[in-house]
Amino acid sequence: MNKGITEAGCDEAGRGCLSGPVFAAAVILPPNFKCDLLNDSKQLSEKTRIELRIIIEREALAYSVASCTSQEVDDMNILWASVEAMHRAIANLEVTPQHILVDGNRFKDYKDIPHTCVVKGDGKYMSIAAASILAKTYRDEHMKKLHGEFPDYAWDRNKGYPTRTHREAIEKYGITCHHRMTFNLTQNEVDKEK
Repeated sequence: MNKGITEAGCDEAGRGCLSGPVFAAAVILPPNFKCDLLNDSKQLSEKTRIELRIIIEREALAYSVASCTSQEVDDMNILWASVEAMHRAIANLEVTPQHILVDGNRFKDYKDIPHTCVVKGDGKYMSIAAASILAKTYRDEHMKKLHGEFPDYAWDRNKGYPTRTHREAIEKYGITCHHRMTFNLTQNEVDKEK
């Protein structure tokens, strides 16, 4: 963290999913923020992520969560849809950051704010870890709501990721308006590629 600079951490959730939006969050933490539990959201239990989300939303100087739909993912490709979701999250922050920390190795300039890409940044910077938790918990919530409309796909459990259950449901029931058409949606397609 750069001392004396208002820095926003950004991360996304849902890049590897077959269905649903990609979510991104931007978080500005206070300089003295401390939380031993805070780490990459993938390393934490769902219960811990939800507990941390409450702390992050209470303690952050500013935070924002945004998304790109599955149709936008198909139109832009998943990388640039992830970046666009991050841009939307940054745009909605109540505090304008002076620097942006991005998890990963690709980003497009946002206005004239300097940025740094950090591979595995969610394990190195608290603000990126916080963003990863918000993006993940908001996306999981969204997928649970979609599960209510499309219960055959078990999105309440797999959250749209390519599990065997999810692929079998696609084979059996077909695709929904929430599936990403540019992704390999059936196991057979993947098997053919090997």
